[in-house]
Amino acid sequence: MKSLKSALLYTGLAILANAAATTAHADAALEALKDGDMRKLVIASAPTAAPDVTFTAQDGSQATLADYVGTPVLLNFWATWCAPCRKEMPHLSELQDAMGDQIKVLTVATGRNPPEAIDRFFAEIEVENLPKALDPKQEMARAFGVLGLPVTIILNAEGQEIARLQGDADWSSDSAKAILTAVAAGD
Repeated sequence: MKSLKSALLYTGLAILANAAATTAHADAALEALKDGDMRKLVIASAPTAAPDVTFTAQDGSQATLADYVGTPVLLNFWATWCAPCRKEMPHLSELQDAMGDQIKVLTVATGRNPPEAIDRFFAEIEVENLPKALDPKQEMARAFGVLGLPVTIILNAEGQEIARLQGDADWSSDSAKAILTAVAAGD
């Protein structure tokens, strides 16, 4: 019985060590792809489960990030009054076009952002391919610890946060595309 317990303990420790090595390898691979604005991207030391909180989808229905499990998500918190968001949003649009079905760019207007103001914002910057999701009471933003805007969070296909970037960035850059291609490939 003692040898069985020892064998199980050894096997469990080996599995944990392998998982830690795999995570460290993935972190190093993503770090190596960071260039330009992506240098601001903070890679998580370990994937963490996304908060289970609802937001309002563009069609008015309630949604959660669990609805997106199976596809990596680039979750962007923004607001119509946010000047850096205005600069960043066209880059997010270009990224979604370039990445196709490999990832989902999910833009969530947090706080008071009337639908008319959101429509005007998107029209002025000529973005038509991104969702107009809402977080009117900032519940989702608070659950993610968002204190300023914009904040962009990368979720892997399992719905876990693996990286985040505070402030605006050129998400249409080669570096951003390489990082998200690696995330989509499960690297």
